[in-house]
Formats: sequence, C-alpha cells, structure tokens
Amino acid sequence: MSAPKQTAYEDAPLTRFHIRVAVAGTGGQFSDGFVLGIVGIVLASATAALNLTPLWIGLLGAATLAGLFIGAIVTGPIADRIGRRRIFGWDMLVFGALSALQFFVQEPWQLLVLRLLLGVALGADYVVSKSLVTEHSPRHFRGRLMSFLAIAWALGYVIAYLAGFLLSGLGPDAWRWMLLVSAAPALIVFGFRLGVPESPLWLTQHGRLQEAADVVRRHAGPNVAPPPAGSAKPARGLAVLFSAKYRRRTMVGAVFYVCQVIPYFALGTFAPQVMEALGVSGKLAAGAAYNVFLLVGAIVGMLIIDRISRRAFLIGSFILGAALLLALVLFASVSPVLAVILFASFALVLSAAANLEFAYPPELFPTELRASGVGVATASSRLGSAGSTFLLPLVVAGAGISTALSACVVVLLIGAVVCWRWAPETRSESLAAVDEEIDTPHHTERPGAIALQDNRT
Repeated sequence: MSAPKQTAYEDAPLTRFHIRVAVAGTGGQFSDGFVLGIVGIVLASATAALNLTPLWIGLLGAATLAGLFIGAIVTGPIADRIGRRRIFGWDMLVFGALSALQFFVQEPWQLLVLRLLLGVALGADYVVSKSLVTEHSPRHFRGRLMSFLAIAWALGYVIAYLAGFLLSGLGPDAWRWMLLVSAAPALIVFGFRLGVPESPLWLTQHGRLQEAADVVRRHAGPNVAPPPAGSAKPARGLAVLFSAKYRRRTMVGAVFYVCQVIPYFALGTFAPQVMEALGVSGKLAAGAAYNVFLLVGAIVGMLIIDRISRRAFLIGSFILGAALLLALVLFASVSPVLAVILFASFALVLSAAANLEFAYPPELFPTELRASGVGVATASSRLGSAGSTFLLPLVVAGAGISTALSACVVVLLIGAVVCWRWAPETRSESLAAVDEEIDTPHHTERPGAIALQDNRT
C-alpha cells in the first residue's frame, strides 16, 4: 500500500499555529503605530517638565524613525545569516524594558537615547516579523495573515490618540504614563512568541534539513512535507540587492512603500491642520474620522488582499487614492461635509493598500535575501515618512494646502507608474518557487507575466 501523498508546507491547511505566529508578529507593528501616534501628545505635555526647545521637540519626534531606519538596515543581513527566530523571540522584551525606562527620564537627552533605541528595536522587529510570518504562512492565506500586522499598526496608531486623551488628566506627569503604557502590548506579545520555531524554509536553505522536518511534523502534521532543500549559496549582503539580478525588485519594494507612506504620514499626522486649511471648522472631529477610517481600511484590505492580484491592488489603490486627493483639491470648497467624506475615503483606500506593505516586500525576495530586502524597503519608507512629516507644514505655510495635496497626488501617481511598469505578481507564487526562479542564471523580470503566475491557482 503506497504512502499518502504529502502536501507541500506552503500548501498546508490553515491551523491555529499559523494564526498564533501571525498574532505573535503583531507586537512590533502595534508598538510602532502607538509610539508614532502618541509622540505628538507626549511632547506637548512634556515641554515644560523637560524644558524642551523647538530643536529638542524636533529631535525627539524624529528619533524613533531614525532608529527604525538603522534597525531595519542593520538587522536584515543578520537575520538572513543567523535566522529570524533568535531576534524575533527577544526584541519585544527589549522594547518593553526600554519603554518602561522612559518613565524615569529627567533630561531630554535621556529620552532621546531611549527613543532612538526603541526605534532600533522596532526596525529589527519589522524585518524579522515580516520574514518569519511570511515563511510560516500557507501561500493562499499569506496576505490575510500578514494583514494582521497591518491592522495591528493601524490599531496602535488609533489607540495612541485614545490613550493620550484618557491619560492627559493625570497631571503634569501624564506624559510619563503615556510613554510607559507602550510597554504593556510588547510584553503581552512576548508571551505569544515563546515557542515559535524557526522558519523551515530558512532552515532547509541552510542545510538544516532534519530541524526543518521536525518543525513541519510538529506544527503541520506528518502528511505535510518540509520545503525542498536549497543549494548552498555564498554569503550575501545589502550590496547584492542592487545587483543586476535583484535591483528591479529592490526598487519596486522601496518605491511603492515610499509612495504609500509619504501621503499616509504627512496627511495623517496633520489631519486636523489639513482640515482647518480646507475650511472644515470641526477639525478635531475630522481628524478623528480620518483615524477611524484608517482602522476600517486596514480591515477592508485584509478581506480583499488574497482575492485580487497584488499588482491590481497596488496600481488600483495608487490611482484611486490620487483621484480622491485630486477631488479634494478641486471640490473641497463646495462643502465641508464633502471635504471630510473625500478625506476619510482617501484614508480608507490608503490604509487598505497599506496591507501590501506587510505582504508584498517579503514575497519579492528569495529566502537568502528576504530579511535584507524587507530591511531596505522598510528603511526607505521611514526616510519618506520622516521627510514628508517634516515638509508638509512648511509647504502648507509657504504655498497653501492645495499645493501640498497636489504634491501627494504626484507621489501616488509615481507609485502607480512604477508598479505598472515593473512590479511582479506574487500572490499565487510559492516562496520556494521564488528561490528557484530568481536564482536561475540569466533570470530577468517579465512584467507582463502576471496573468500566467496568477492563474496557477
């Protein structure tokens, strides 16, 4: 009697183990959304207590983004070399400890150092969480599982506003409690990470076949086959991402991410001011609507990400977002209600598309370069978010809100053109196939091969 045919690891049925890994991966995303969402309220509350000058406020506001850039760039090659699990298992504990230390700061420089280190921890977690959750996920559920991370980010960003409001009545030291509370979700998620195993795909690529087989048998069952063994590969670094073989995927991963986050952060950070500039009197309510629609959009994105092609989602969301912002420029003066509807709709579309920031970059790169590629894309996005957050109020003050919104329209259209021209389709492709295809000598990208890949399912 012949043995039953084994299912490939990437085609295994969805189980509680996969959901647990996805939930474990949300810690860094929630914490990133929270610390970025709370920083404005904290700095306003701590200005007198810490004698903050405008220079210190600017430095403290940018510290986490700068640290995240460093953490993502540095951690990528390390995670490709030593694996994802070692960093994934402990970085949230480090983040929780650093968050708790913020409660005790007495000088601005102390808070600056801690915010920078928090950013480094978050950058490291971005890289390993996206890589590890991707490599454990069944390919037909990969987008939805990665969307847990996107929802967690949006939830952290929205809850930061709520936490700031609730804690603001605690007196002159309210800002300390706002900073301390960010430790709680990190420590909770740390518990979920205990026992999450290394990626079988990474293990097989590094010749650790028995360990990979043990992980698959223990968490997926005896009828699921481990990923196929990869051939030995030379050590790789960031420079390889910009070689002729990989630079197009590296460019797509970075450009689409940057073109999403520039309007996302610029308009989200200054939503009340944008609404005021558009003549909407209830600017705080409009800002709240923007944030609520960010969370709704993240959920909508999760529902559709595995139902349409990645390219259609990328290109369509860029075009629709640009159209909504252009309509805001042209018709905001007609009615404040119309302005709020268009602004909130834009938030929904862009937040839905933000799911791709978690699902798409890991799918672009082979296992040996996945963490490094995700690190470059993440670091690029943080340069874009920092730059746009810095420039938007200056552009509004000097040239008006219409110019600022029009610039965001141009950025979105650039993203659409780049993705239309070069973005490969990845929704149905297995990660093992990406390893084989992209490492084939003389491999070249074929932007027009989308339909063929998407019809494999």
